[in-house]
Amino acid sequence: MRTPEQTPTPPDRRRARRRRAPLALAAAASVGGLLAGVAFAAQASGAEAAALPDDTVFHNYPANVHTWVEENPDDPRQPLIAERIASQPQAVWFANYEPETVTEEAAAVTGAASAAGEVPVLVSYMIPNRDCGGASAGGAPDFPAYLDWAEDFAAGLGSEPVLVVLEPDSLALTTCLDDGERAERFSSLARAADLIHAANPAARVYFDAGHSAWHEPATIAGTLREAGILESGDGIYSNVSNYRVTGEENAFVEAVLNELGDPELTAVIDTSRNGNGPDGEEWCDPPGRLVGENPTANTGNPRIDAYLWVKLPGELDGCAGPAGSFSPEMAYGLAGGN
Repeated sequence: MRTPEQTPTPPDRRRARRRRAPLALAAAASVGGLLAGVAFAAQASGAEAAALPDDTVFHNYPANVHTWVEENPDDPRQPLIAERIASQPQAVWFANYEPETVTEEAAAVTGAASAAGEVPVLVSYMIPNRDCGGASAGGAPDFPAYLDWAEDFAAGLGSEPVLVVLEPDSLALTTCLDDGERAERFSSLARAADLIHAANPAARVYFDAGHSAWHEPATIAGTLREAGILESGDGIYSNVSNYRVTGEENAFVEAVLNELGDPELTAVIDTSRNGNGPDGEEWCDPPGRLVGENPTANTGNPRIDAYLWVKLPGELDGCAGPAGSFSPEMAYGLAGGN
């Protein structure tokens, strides 16, 4: 937590692609339980894609927290973790390089969401040399393998609306890359987004913008342009796995969008652990943090599609335990139990 250069897609083609997936509110699904949500559906129309309807919520696919809640009914921390964290829709990460099963695994998520009339959020986290070899090191062995994996991942996305958070830290963290590696990464990100859109025109793909305390808006906007967002992306995301308060992130993503200058681009913000703000500059499992705003598309800002729980509360950054492992102690603290 982090090919040869391809010909850019002509601007007219880009606008046509974005118009193929406008969003409209569908019939309300039942609310309650761990899989509550409200759906939106792709509309057969030539109108431009709109921001998500305000009352859209997102699919809560079973995660480590749900397993822990089910297996520990007598733990005194269980009721608060169940109520405050397990009840909320969270993103599903694809972080293990398993090319033989990724299509099936993605289809399990999107199929369950489709059957329930809900909207899933999936995180593609497979870029080579991810996290610059840090606590979340890994990814595909090389870029041809990554693009093969991305095509298989895209094949499981179905045909209903889905939000894809494309490769956290892939653009904000590039200090370990030389110029050639940087160019190869950026062209591969654009190609991965194109593969997703080709497989599911209703998908919305968001590119990495880091967070408000990392890069200046003009700097990250330049990086986003290099990575092909104007040709291949639907928007940006910020604050994934970080703790910056929502107000700061709102201002930051608006500034980045202004720098990019494309009115069709929007943003999503990770609010999963920002309820108490950051602990100074500490990003790795700091104590005393809280969950933030519940996932919602009712952000009050048409340029910000949603507040999402992208990083799963209670899953570690890699300092208090292995990255991605679930800690009931951390989850209980984030839920307000300490």
